[in-house]
Amino acid sequence: MLENYTVCNCAKVSSFDIADALNKHEKFDDVLLAFAAVQRVTHCTTGCGGCREKVLDVISQLMMGHDRF
Repeated sequence: MLENYTVCNCAKVSSFDIADALNKHEKFDDVLLAFAAVQRVTHCTTGCGGCREKVLDVISQLMMGHDRF
């Protein structure tokens, strides 16, 4: 089971929101392309930007097929 937690406090984006945004798009092979798509959908990292690494980590974990991040 995936663990849900807030990744971006400014935009109130959770790890489940990121997973949902990824599932709405075609499969990505590139983390940065996936990040751009997630950012467009969730608006994460557009406030203070302090969560960028956390968002990239969640995306990487999801793309690698890990059950937990």
